[in-house]
Amino acid sequence: MQNFSQIQSLMQADLAKTDEILIDRLNSDVALINQMSHYIISSGGKRLRPLLLLLCARATSYQGEHQHAMAVVIELIHTATLLHDDVVDESTTRRGQETANELWGNAPSVLVGDFLYSRAFEIMVEPDSMAIMRLLSEATNNIAQGEVLQLLNIKNADVTQEQYFAVIKRKTACLFEAACKIGGMLSNSSSKTIEALGQFGLHLGNAFQIIDDVLDYESDSETMGKEVGDDLAEGKTTLPMIYALDQTSGAEHDLLKNAIEYADTSHIDDIIAILVRVKAFDFTRNVAESESQQAMNALNTLPESDYRSALTLLCELSLKRTS
Repeated sequence: MQNFSQIQSLMQADLAKTDEILIDRLNSDVALINQMSHYIISSGGKRLRPLLLLLCARATSYQGEHQHAMAVVIELIHTATLLHDDVVDESTTRRGQETANELWGNAPSVLVGDFLYSRAFEIMVEPDSMAIMRLLSEATNNIAQGEVLQLLNIKNADVTQEQYFAVIKRKTACLFEAACKIGGMLSNSSSKTIEALGQFGLHLGNAFQIIDDVLDYESDSETMGKEVGDDLAEGKTTLPMIYALDQTSGAEHDLLKNAIEYADTSHIDDIIAILVRVKAFDFTRNVAESESQQAMNALNTLPESDYRSALTLLCELSLKRTS
């Protein structure tokens, strides 16, 4: 197994069943909800979070049917956060197409995001597991806290690496963690295995977000589906900039600091040149590689299988992403 397509092939039946349930559960007698929900869900995402849940369930020999519905819950929660994110960030494009708020406006986007959250909570009771419901409730609450923390850090050039990790753990990694844990919880795995799966998801989620923050500067708009420097244009202080601020002084430091404090991308080429000069991207990718390695180490508790191999490959692929 060498690429993401082979992982998708391995999980083809599970992914098809998940999509079938997802489409069915999006149905509403409110036409606008149907229109917006299907537009967002079919926008080209890789379904990575539900895929993790399905792989972890298979890797721990789950034989039931609840994994598909729980994968749908994870995807609905993730999609709801994207809807709300785009409103908060005033984004106009995502994955190369117009955002829902750009097409329908902020109010419908927020309300349909609420619909997706509430539909997720309707579905999550189906395995009749208080532990799973508690985990998903906590994860959803943590995501909301992460969003608020990130908002408080907007246009703040003094954000530390510790504060940065506090945001991405809640905003991104905690849903990866929950998805992986649920796979083990469905199969009644030992607490040791469930905790290891959680650590795998947490570190993989960190690596995924850190690489995202590199690509915001390194990639191009056609590949990413959004503009280069979008994070900076929103006043977000991500790891490459945090490191570069620590490594610069004088005019260079002032340029970076002002760019964050004024959400100014007018000197983006100069900013990227500084980031390259101080090796900010190398540093950031090394941090992501460390997170990815910790994720792989957490899989040692699982028996050998194609599903474990797929999880390991996802760690490697997370570092090689271009979008």
